Order: sequence, then C-alpha cells, then structure tokens
Amino acid sequence: MDFHMQIDRHWKSAITLLEKFVAVSVIFGVIAYSMHSGFILFAMDWGKTDTYYELINRVLAITIGLELVRMLVSHSISAVLELLAFVIARKMLKPDLGSLDVAAGVLAFVALMAARHFFTEAGFLEGEKGKEVRG
Repeated sequence: MDFHMQIDRHWKSAITLLEKFVAVSVIFGVIAYSMHSGFILFAMDWGKTDTYYELINRVLAITIGLELVRMLVSHSISAVLELLAFVIARKMLKPDLGSLDVAAGVLAFVALMAARHFFTEAGFLEGEKGKEVRG
C-alpha cells in the first residue's frame, strides 16, 4: 500500500509540474500576442469603429489567457467561472451578433452567476451577509 501511495504522490507532482509548464508557456504566448497586438493596433485607422472592436477583442483575448494561467495555478472553481465569463463576454461583444446569440449569452451569464452563488465561497459569504442584514 505504501508503494502505491508513493506512485500517486509522484504522479500528482508530475501533473502539477506539467500544469506549471503549460501556465508559463501561456504567459509567454500572452506576452508575445500583446506585443504583436500593440504593433497592429498602432498601425490601424482609429477613425473606424472596427478598430475599437479589434482593440476590445484583443484585450479580452489577453485577459482570457491570463485567466487561464490563474485557473491552471489555483485550481479554484471561481477561477474557472471567471474564465468562462470572459470567454462569453468576448463572444457577446462581436458587432455581428444575432439575437439568438445575445439570448444564449445572457442565459450563459445567468448560469455563471448562479454557479458562482451556489458553488463558490464568495457566493456563500454573500448569502451570509444577506442573512445578517435581514436578521
């Protein structure tokens, strides 16, 4: 039994090390993407609305990369929910979005808020604050 526990411990250590390697790789990718985006955005025509949408799209892509790193390092449900919120926000801010996509995005945000309330410590703490005020 002791042998199996040692294998499990080494396996978990190896997985954690690989996750950190992936997180560092994503950070380098985010830095490279940010630098490249800066050059591209600098050269764009800022009199056009499409340039603004491009800026928002790139900022949200960078934020999603950073949230992915946080999720890989922290393993918390709140990090997963925040990553999903940024992914949905990026999708919702596209200028050519149809009404069905908007409705789906709103429902996705409602589901994320419900998940945050029921599955994270912050949601539990918010519930406790409400009880204190009422009680």
